[in-house]
Amino acid sequence: MTLPRIVPAPRLLPSPLPAIHPVPEYLASGALAQRYEETKRVLDVPWMGVVTMAMAHYPNFFEALWHGARPLADSTAFEAACRQLRRTTEREVLRLAPGTIEAGLERLGYGAPELDRIRDAIEVFSHGNYPYLLLATVARLLLEGHEMQCTEPARVRDPRPVVPKATLVLMEAHHADAPTRALYAELQAVLGLPFVNTDYRALARWPSYFALAWSGLRPAIDTQSYRSVCAAIHADAVAFVLETLPNPGHLSAASLRAAAAHDDAGIDEVLNVCRLFQWLLPGLVTNIAYFRKQLAPG
Repeated sequence: MTLPRIVPAPRLLPSPLPAIHPVPEYLASGALAQRYEETKRVLDVPWMGVVTMAMAHYPNFFEALWHGARPLADSTAFEAACRQLRRTTEREVLRLAPGTIEAGLERLGYGAPELDRIRDAIEVFSHGNYPYLLLATVARLLLEGHEMQCTEPARVRDPRPVVPKATLVLMEAHHADAPTRALYAELQAVLGLPFVNTDYRALARWPSYFALAWSGLRPAIDTQSYRSVCAAIHADAVAFVLETLPNPGHLSAASLRAAAAHDDAGIDEVLNVCRLFQWLLPGLVTNIAYFRKQLAPG
């Protein structure tokens, strides 16, 4: 008999949900704008995730977190952990039996070039969500008082991985049509989120595609299999942070908690925001892997 895996920090959705106050890229200036560009460069992503923009609302905390996390994110161990998390996610999502939707899209008039652009957008998030998942996990665990245990030295990545190239056009609710706004409302209600992630807004650039993709995923979300997939991804992320990833930036619970305490909101608010994102990201990577499989050849 396989014993259940004991996770020192179970997956946790804060209740009530905290308000988030993301600082969007177009409002970032000076040192924060430079920090955003550095974050994207080091994480190898073409967009600032809502998680980091929400953390930036707490300047002392965000600066302390990124100061310690930057050398970690630039390490071979971090890159390997992201690759392993992606392999785990794309293997586990097969338990949800995602069906192909390519024929349905072709009936709607989608041609091969358009489908390739959708795949390119999905690949951006398939590649880029895992650094954000690990960063959110570091933030949550250390604010809760856990410490990173690995004492191995870090090796800087060389050569650097190639960032997937795609132009992300976001379908914001204020310029979406009524059916897309209704889909966004349903998505938030089903997923239990106070906002619509960048991923979904980017894929809703093709409204009829996204409606079809979501209708295929929606029934799986209410299943125990789906919850088990998310729990497995969460457990792996926690294990990487606490046991495997090096700590070249000398991140510690004391330093992060002290930085959060110097922000006006205080530790509890910052912690609940980090908990929210650390809870939602395993579901987000699962959903993106599901969308990817819906358009996979064969």
